Amino acid sequence: MEIDHEPAATQNKAELLLARGWGWLTGLLGKCMNKAVKVAKSTKKLGQDDPRRVIHSLKVGLALTLVSLIYYWRPLYDGFGVSGMWAVLTVVVVFEFTVGATLSKTLNRGFATFFAGALGLGAQHLACLFGERGQPIVLGTLVFLLTAASSFTRFIPRIKARYDYGVLIFILTFSLVTVSGYRIEEILQLAHQRSSTILVGGATCIIVSIFVCPVWAGEDLHKLSASNLEKLSNYLEGFGGENTEGVLVSDDDKALLQGYKSVLNSKSTEELSANFARWEPGHGRFQFRHPWKQYLKIGGLARKCAYHIEALNGYNINSHIQEPSEIQNKIRESSKKMSSESSKALKELALAIKTMADPSAANPHVENSKTAINDLKTALKAATLENVDVLEIIPIASVASILTEITRCVEKISESVHELADLAHFKSVDPTVSPEKPQLLHRGTVKPVLLEGDSDSDDHVVITVHENYVDSRENEVSQAPYTAQRLGQV
Repeated sequence: MEIDHEPAATQNKAELLLARGWGWLTGLLGKCMNKAVKVAKSTKKLGQDDPRRVIHSLKVGLALTLVSLIYYWRPLYDGFGVSGMWAVLTVVVVFEFTVGATLSKTLNRGFATFFAGALGLGAQHLACLFGERGQPIVLGTLVFLLTAASSFTRFIPRIKARYDYGVLIFILTFSLVTVSGYRIEEILQLAHQRSSTILVGGATCIIVSIFVCPVWAGEDLHKLSASNLEKLSNYLEGFGGENTEGVLVSDDDKALLQGYKSVLNSKSTEELSANFARWEPGHGRFQFRHPWKQYLKIGGLARKCAYHIEALNGYNINSHIQEPSEIQNKIRESSKKMSSESSKALKELALAIKTMADPSAANPHVENSKTAINDLKTALKAATLENVDVLEIIPIASVASILTEITRCVEKISESVHELADLAHFKSVDPTVSPEKPQLLHRGTVKPVLLEGDSDSDDHVVITVHENYVDSRENEVSQAPYTAQRLGQV
């Protein structure tokens, strides 16, 4: 008697397929859950890094809701008609993160639309003078000439930087008006409706952007400039502070190596912020004609300094040469002083920009760093006179040379910050007593005293001095009256 095993085998196969399918489904669900968790975490981090992004999203939603009333509210819809959709499109394309960017796109779009619309209507009127057959030829010729000329102007650097979007809208609007006007009879009414809705959309964007939690491009540029100087200062401070055995930086300090690298990539951000800041009205401590171009000059010098730091950092990481101790002792202090004083100068300059105060506090540090350069030159000359092997001097001299270039960059940055302070009218700081030079604020009195046993011819004096002195270490002014008695001949 034969037993049929085929049903059992079929059942086992079905169960195996079912188990595999269930495993694949659970695995897919697990991957989807993990992906969703990662997206949620990255979204949360994005909002926490800059909460203004969340506020900007809410502002865009508010602006779109307001212009949508053109469709939702019957009296507005009867006035604007289907052209109300242009208000919605205007909000979508011109509402940007900063006030300056929103103003730039809105004004570019507005003026380009009105100017192109007026030229389009003029082109239609001119083409009608040539009759039915000549009208399309004239319109086509005008479209070709104006659009070609406008496209060429987009290559001009100044126009591309500030008016590129406006030129693009001009080409689009002029082409639409001239081409559609050939078949549409009521072209003037259509142009009026679209211009009105664009005006409403642009005005809504400007009002919401300025009066609802505004984000100013100029303020961001101002903070970025101060932050870049602080990052350079942090590296140089670590370079001088960590360096106890030689002039080479330790490889363990990774945090300081990352700060200056962001300065190298800040050019595009600074240029965009400066361009948008020119469109912004006066706000806070920034007047209407604030010298935004000066920030670009400071940023360029800061990047130049960062490039020198990059060369210094690359040399330090790849160099393991031990210098002779006598050369090391002569040059180490000058190099450390250059690094330390340059770091202090950059910190004072960054603080001056941040608080918009007089940057004169950085001047002593700049002078000290220049003195360190002279000391370094003297040390190198002394080393060469001692007939030291040139190959032994090259590694340490290379680092010292780069530090010298960094110090000169810091001096130029200081000059540019002083120019910014003059142009932007930074507030002046009350002069304080220098901690290095105590000042005698109250003079004493000299009184002759006749001591017992002395002759009349020997005049002795008692000098009483009340002096305000400054503790150079604590930088605090304290008053300490004391009496100094001195016997002597007058």
